[in-house]
Amino acid sequence: MTLPSSDLRLVDFTNAAPSTLQTQVINAIDDANSFLDNLTAGADNSTGIAKLSAEQALADVMQFDHINLALDRSWGILSHLNGVMSNDEIRHVHHELLPKLSAYGTRVGQHQPLFTRYQTIADDTEFFAALEPARARAIELALRSFELSGVALPKTEQDKFAAIQSELSTLSATFSDHILDATQAFALPLEESQLKGLTESGLALLVDAGEQFKTRELANGTLSQTDIDALPTPYYVASLNIPIYLAVMTHADDRSLRETLYRAYVTRASEFDTHTNAKGESLNNADIMSQILALREQKAKLLGFANYAEVSLSTKMADSVSEVETFLRDLATQATPAAQKDLAQLQRCAQDYGIDELQPWDSAYIAEKVKQSAFSLSQEEIRPYFPLPKVISGLFAIVERLYGITVKEQSNSTEDSADSHSVSRWHDDVRFYQLFDADDQLIGGFYFDLFARSGKRGGAWMSGFQSRYSYEEQNHQQLPVCFMVGNFTPALDGKPSLLTHDEVLTLFHEFGHGLHHLLTQVTVGDVAGVNGVEWDAVELPSQFMENWAWDAEGIALISSHVDTGEPLPKDKLDALLAVKNFQSGLQTLRQIEFALFDLLIHAHTPALNYEGILATLNAVRSDIAIMQTPDYNRFANGFSHIFAGGYAAGYYSYKWAELLSADAFSKFEEEGIFNPATGKAFRESILSVGGSFPAKTNFENFRGRSANIDALLRHNGFTDAKNTDAPNAQTTREAI
Repeated sequence: MTLPSSDLRLVDFTNAAPSTLQTQVINAIDDANSFLDNLTAGADNSTGIAKLSAEQALADVMQFDHINLALDRSWGILSHLNGVMSNDEIRHVHHELLPKLSAYGTRVGQHQPLFTRYQTIADDTEFFAALEPARARAIELALRSFELSGVALPKTEQDKFAAIQSELSTLSATFSDHILDATQAFALPLEESQLKGLTESGLALLVDAGEQFKTRELANGTLSQTDIDALPTPYYVASLNIPIYLAVMTHADDRSLRETLYRAYVTRASEFDTHTNAKGESLNNADIMSQILALREQKAKLLGFANYAEVSLSTKMADSVSEVETFLRDLATQATPAAQKDLAQLQRCAQDYGIDELQPWDSAYIAEKVKQSAFSLSQEEIRPYFPLPKVISGLFAIVERLYGITVKEQSNSTEDSADSHSVSRWHDDVRFYQLFDADDQLIGGFYFDLFARSGKRGGAWMSGFQSRYSYEEQNHQQLPVCFMVGNFTPALDGKPSLLTHDEVLTLFHEFGHGLHHLLTQVTVGDVAGVNGVEWDAVELPSQFMENWAWDAEGIALISSHVDTGEPLPKDKLDALLAVKNFQSGLQTLRQIEFALFDLLIHAHTPALNYEGILATLNAVRSDIAIMQTPDYNRFANGFSHIFAGGYAAGYYSYKWAELLSADAFSKFEEEGIFNPATGKAFRESILSVGGSFPAKTNFENFRGRSANIDALLRHNGFTDAKNTDAPNAQTTREAI
């Protein structure tokens, strides 16, 4: 075992107490503000700015970037811990710092002397033309960021902008808190009669949740030890954590139980959710949503935009709201015939189970029955063939063949405290890996934190914690490091975690993001890895990576039975591949519904109140969805992507990037999906360059042309089902 390179600059999580991180964040902000103060003092000097050269301006910019590393690191660690290990102490410190960070970020974005330095560099055309492309791109993006931060606004409006930014950061954090608290507050003890149909793995999850429930209730004083001892063993408890929720919704024969869980899930943090937080406060996100929209609209108006959607799109590949709306509605037209067939298939099968009217809480259950009858495929039957260690080793083998890279796991500090080469972690589940190039040169490192647990927000994500970066003036080199996080079914009953194929796809997806971050050759932090990449293109490498989990040769590398080691049998492999486009029409319409809703509420002016938000969602459902949604469904109240994440007026990016991904993968289909030359071209044209060039340029450099929609339609199985008489339904067209 080799000692991790000092260039990885790994975090010592044993010394990452919230109070310590809080001090580090405040000190880092103070240091950066001192630098800005000095720039201001220099600007006030009559001989200061007037004589500033482009060379000195660039030196100042690079020095300021370097000063900000301390803030990026300390805040990055705290934000990460708040996502994966949230508790009252971490949350309190995190939220207490938000106004300070917002104020600092606004000051940077509106700081005239700093802006002048960027402008000086750009205005010196000869000097600017001689810059490396990554540095030039970073300057261009920074100038745009200054404009979007209100650098040109009068002082009174700048102050108003700053207040808006601060309030938005706090509201978004509270929105996220409410979802996490509402998810964790729900617990439903089950009777033996309600367990029929559940799989062994599902039952094991319920038993594990039952033990957690006992511990929590005892600690809260809700139940005494005598009460706990009187409970049956095993004790089954359903929760809204995704592995348990999906296990019940997919397999429970008890329709009433499925409806109960569905209602609880889709009403989280709404007016129908009676849970409160530790302070006794309501978890209803209704007012927060309307406040966020109103503040975003105010921000847009201050910056001279008609609405917030225009602000969002100003930094993306798409040019306008109308272009995105047309793209989404055209795709809905293509997907609807397939979706209608999907729904009819479910409705026919539902009749066999005594369900006259298919409801949303029936969909996953009946879909699983259709898979079993029509494709002879059960998720539970194939789950033993995807033990997590095998999936991970196979994933690493795939990227080695594609890109000539190798992955090596590093020991963990809690496993061998005497090992000086061990790596500190924030939880026992976490694993750390180093990534090496074909010449054994270290590329970077990454952490896997893949299992669901209390205190961890839902979903899966890649956090580009540390970018590739160098600063020669101080001989500073750092390699990229990222966190890849999931909420998979944990290891149970002495066996490793056994993944559904959906979980396999999620792992591949996040690893695609990770490779985008890790394989960059750019050392200008602002455009290294995923930084600086247009939001509607950032999902390209992640969705692209999923294709190898749908390929027979790829599946052979990631599958073997947990007990026997046997490969996935041919009949199950054939069934799995046959089911690839199962329900793809309905799934596509669902994503378009979310994306169009997001776009329209951010394009509407005046900003919508809660009733208007719900009315817009209902109108979109009327236009797009082909299956009725219950009136009480409050999906929007838990839509963290747009109210607490970076996807506001940008959720369409998933479908936009899917078009890019499908078209990029079609080159591999033409030339061989493990063709190392094609892999090298993708790495060099897309993964290595980060945000140093526009995404459209990068894609066209790889594909040799603009993207079109053909491969997306084919990969989703829409080419046969589509309505060829529909407007805009031509087979080939340049879409992006």
